[in-house]
Order: sequence, then C-alpha cells, then structure tokens
Amino acid sequence: MEVSPNFTEKARRDYDLVQRALHKGDQKAYADLMKNYREAIYFMMLKMTNDATDADDLTIEAFGKAFRNLPQYTPDFAFSTWLFKIASNNCIDYIRKKRLVVTSIDQGINNEDGSMAQNIPCEHPDPEEAIIKKQKYKAMREVVEKLKPHYRKLVELRYYKEYSYEEIAEELNLPLGTVKAQLFRARDLLCQILSKDQESM
Repeated sequence: MEVSPNFTEKARRDYDLVQRALHKGDQKAYADLMKNYREAIYFMMLKMTNDATDADDLTIEAFGKAFRNLPQYTPDFAFSTWLFKIASNNCIDYIRKKRLVVTSIDQGINNEDGSMAQNIPCEHPDPEEAIIKKQKYKAMREVVEKLKPHYRKLVELRYYKEYSYEEIAEELNLPLGTVKAQLFRARDLLCQILSKDQESM
C-alpha cells in the first residue's frame, strides 16, 4: 500500500513500525510506537481530564485500541494522526460517561420539591446486591487466574491492591514504561479470555 506523498520522514518510520508490528508480530515495533507517543498522548489526556490517574489509564487504553485496530489503519494519514484521534475520541467517551454517572447520582439526592430523597444508598448494601458483587468478584478472579504468573501479578497489584504504576515498578524492580506496556498487554489478554469464555457459553 502506497503511503501519502506528504508523509514526513518520521511518519514513514512510523509506518514501517506499523507494518512490522502488524505482519511480523514484532514486539519491539509495538514498544517503539508506544515509546514515540506515550508522553504526548499522556499529556493530551491529562489536559482533557485534569486527573493524572485517569490520564495514565486512558493513555494505555488508547494504545490498546490502536494496536487492536491496526488492520484498519491506512497510510492516507500519518499513524500519529490516527492514534491521536483514537485517544481523543476514547477520552471524550470516558468524560461523557463519567458526567452521566455524576449527574444520575446528583439527581437521586433530591426530590422534585427539593426535599431529600429516600433512596440514598445506605452504609450497608442490601444482601442481594452484596451477593451479586461477590459473584462478579469470584468470576473475575477465575479469569485472572488464567493469566501467566507475571501478568497475574501485575493485575493483582494494580487492580486488587490498587498500587500506583510507580509502586508496581518499585515492587517488581521494573522500568515504569515496561510496567505500563505489560499492564496493557495483561488487560488485552483478559479481554481475549473473557471473549473466549462468552463464546463457549
């Protein structure tokens, strides 16, 4: 496939990396693409959300979506243009959903006459809700157990013990960039496992 004649040298190098990642499964090509744009994507996410943790997660999600959809990428535009569009759209969706949740919570506080509503969640959830949450937790743990030990450890530290990326890097003695890249891979593997489980049901 012919690349755009307007491509800069950098855009051409990116396209070569995309081809290596897509057709040869070259892990270094994936890592190089992430290294080239991770910081720029992160700062764009930070500017849009004003939250460092959200920016971190959305950065990883952006690369995850881009890498999963590499077969749909065409060199009509530079890879960076395509990637930033994915990141921006994903972030806008996240912000929209977050605002909807906040709005629905706010609406549940007051009745139409301004008095306090009676359906404010109590400190202790009802037994049925507690059982459902426990079942979901157990099901997710079973999926996590299917990961290789290294990825399982990363997921446990990040999502069960709620370590920051920096704390995980220190705990496992790994570079911060490696932790983020491997967590992206772990989440991708979890999605694949969940999809296979649903297909077999």
